[in-house]
Amino acid sequence: MKVWIDQDLCTGGGLCVEICPKIFYMHEDGLAYVKETDDPTGLDDDGQPNRKMAEGTANVPDKLASDVIEAAEECPGECIFISES
Repeated sequence: MKVWIDQDLCTGGGLCVEICPKIFYMHEDGLAYVKETDDPTGLDDDGQPNRKMAEGTANVPDKLASDVIEAAEECPGECIFISES
């Protein structure tokens, strides 16, 4: 499973981060982004998100799949998109 966030639709509520902080994080711009589980910050060397929009999908480990699905279902902006690998 892979997941990405459409930042144009993100409301910045942070519910996804509350549900699954190992995959989602809030950037200083007030928007949510995805990260890989082995990438604790999700940022590049310049402090910018390294996974943006559909080109920036993150892999979801099986053990986090239900949390990611819950985050997508609960997201008020409906901006979290999931695809099967």
